[in-house]
Amino acid sequence: MADEQNLDTQNPEPQAAESAAPSDDLAARVQALEEQLAAAQDQSLRVAAELQNVRRRAEQDVEKAHKFALEKFANDLLPVVDSLERGLELSSPDDEALKAVREGMQLTLKLFLDTLARHQLEAIDPHGAPFNPDHHQAMAMEESIHTEPNSVLKVFQKGYLLNGRLLRPAMVVVSKAPTTPPPSIDEQA
Repeated sequence: MADEQNLDTQNPEPQAAESAAPSDDLAARVQALEEQLAAAQDQSLRVAAELQNVRRRAEQDVEKAHKFALEKFANDLLPVVDSLERGLELSSPDDEALKAVREGMQLTLKLFLDTLARHQLEAIDPHGAPFNPDHHQAMAMEESIHTEPNSVLKVFQKGYLLNGRLLRPAMVVVSKAPTTPPPSIDEQA
């Protein structure tokens, strides 16, 4: 036994090497576990962020569904409004025979427009305003010396917005600069 102890004291290196190997193995194992933990935490954060994005998108979809649920229905009603307005334009306010009919049409149109306004449907009547391609559809261009180029001269059909989103563009005639300059006065003649 004494010989074994002498041997152990004489060769301390193999025992140190044996004890160092398990600590290296433990350090590598700890490092691997820490990497797995970091990957799991990253994965957990990504899943939580994706879940939050899905919730937000679903809330936005529900909000849009509420805001624009009337879009098709409103689009189907706009020709009725156009017809009432056209009927009032074409009938003479001075004709006594049509006075009651015109009054009924005006009240019906007012009631209709008030109802549309309650549901966030607003008319675009851009007469005299600058042309806006986001809200207007140019049907024709007309030369004009009285208005600035790219201004709306006439409105064929009003446009409409539903909750700020374009439902139907306004059909308009846009002014353009005259191709020939207006005749000038010859002061020397």
